[in-house]
Amino acid sequence: MPQELLGDLDDHVGEEGKFVNRSEAIRASIRKTLDLLDEIDERQGRQTDER
Repeated sequence: MPQELLGDLDDHVGEEGKFVNRSEAIRASIRKTLDLLDEIDERQGRQTDER
């Protein structure tokens, strides 16, 4: 993973951040991205119920 992305994630980790640790931040980011991609697919008629 590029250092620039890790730095951006680390800005949101810790006592003053949204996430407890880096791995939690990465998981949340991936989940959010996948949700957005599902919304795009649904709008484009590409979403299927098969998972």
